[in-house]
Amino acid sequence: MASLRWSILACVCLLFAGNHFAAAQTAEQNWLAMPRLTAKIYNSGFSEAHDSYNGISSASDGKIYYVLSSQTIDVGAQVYSFDPKTEKIRHLGDLTEICGEKGLKAIPQNKSHVRFWESNGKLYFASHIGYYTIKNGMETPGVPPPGYKPYPGGHFLSYDMASGKFENLALAPHNEGIIAMTMDPARGRLYGETWPTGYFIYYDLHTKQLKDLGLYAALGESVRGPQYRTLCRSLVVDPRDGSVYFTSADGFIFRYRYDQDKVEKIEGEDMRKDYFGVYDPTSSGTMGYNWRQAIWYPPENAVYGVHGNSGYLFRFDPRIPRVEVLDRITSLPSQRSGMYDEFSYGYLGFILGPDGKTLYYLTGGPIYRGGKRVAGKAVALKGESKGEEDLHLITYYIPTGKYIDHGAVFFPDGQRPREVNSIAVGLDGSVYALAAVNQNGHDRTDLMMIPAPIASH
Repeated sequence: MASLRWSILACVCLLFAGNHFAAAQTAEQNWLAMPRLTAKIYNSGFSEAHDSYNGISSASDGKIYYVLSSQTIDVGAQVYSFDPKTEKIRHLGDLTEICGEKGLKAIPQNKSHVRFWESNGKLYFASHIGYYTIKNGMETPGVPPPGYKPYPGGHFLSYDMASGKFENLALAPHNEGIIAMTMDPARGRLYGETWPTGYFIYYDLHTKQLKDLGLYAALGESVRGPQYRTLCRSLVVDPRDGSVYFTSADGFIFRYRYDQDKVEKIEGEDMRKDYFGVYDPTSSGTMGYNWRQAIWYPPENAVYGVHGNSGYLFRFDPRIPRVEVLDRITSLPSQRSGMYDEFSYGYLGFILGPDGKTLYYLTGGPIYRGGKRVAGKAVALKGESKGEEDLHLITYYIPTGKYIDHGAVFFPDGQRPREVNSIAVGLDGSVYALAAVNQNGHDRTDLMMIPAPIASH
């Protein structure tokens, strides 16, 4: 009788193990069943290129403009254009030289952390520091080695697409880089936020004056402790009245009032939504309650954005004011896993497409091996990826709410694009980004192109 009970128990255990293994196999099969997109990687000839954030845009001349970043004391970022018709890359300039700092022997202009904004035949953008000193696991502005000067500060810049000439417009205050930027073309204003402390600034193209309006996120990312706040990376202009909206890690929504030339906190609404998760605004490693990336959507006179850590799409109507959580637009494998993605800040590759109605989003997706989800580090302190992941292309058609995960992106040799936090959509619907790739045993960041996806609605 005892042997019979043990036999039954053994069968039950085997059945349970078999079902568990079958479920694991099904999870992996579901992941393998996702479409695969093949991207092309280009070689811009800049072997030192390192991780790049934003720094790419599609322009009205049909070309893709982008900046490849560096992280060394002697090499600045490089500016390029790409012509999709001929697939020719043109080197436009060295960012440090464009800023008038060649030969200064100072920490160079290693990055552009912002998109290009177009107005009257010119592209407007800004420069940023990329040479850091790590203190207590935290990126801080680089301490210059002997014989070098400190970082001079980021610059507002322009590029004339017809003449090919750059113009150095203004220098950011406090020797800080410019980590976020937007433009109000109608009023001739460039707005920015500096790093690491977080000064809200603007440059007026008409008066040629730069103004500093102060701090709105404690002491930003310049300190540890109670005054630390991860800075907002996305500023949004309401073209109707010239207001500029941005957030803080505490979840506050701020509005720059053009009519009064001041910044105020929005009362009665914020970004603290249960669906986004629970965060300590004073801790690094997440964006807190900040929106990660946001855009203005003219048909509804509203802001559409994505909360980075949770991957939720939201809509913000500034006139009410009200934030509506719409949908989780992470990849399908991420939705099925129910887990956060590997990039601890969320993804910057979020933009409105050329049809003016479709959102494009480059986001992460879990990898399954042997039926098990491949997990990364528990914590990433510097807003970096915690581990290996797929890259998925998502489209979301705003008028109908149609969501499509077009699948994971791979290079022809099977490599996964890494460290992707940028996006541009060409006039033909092809998707561009700056991605890390390993070729001939050497890692570099460069331009990649994903062919136009199937119809998004």
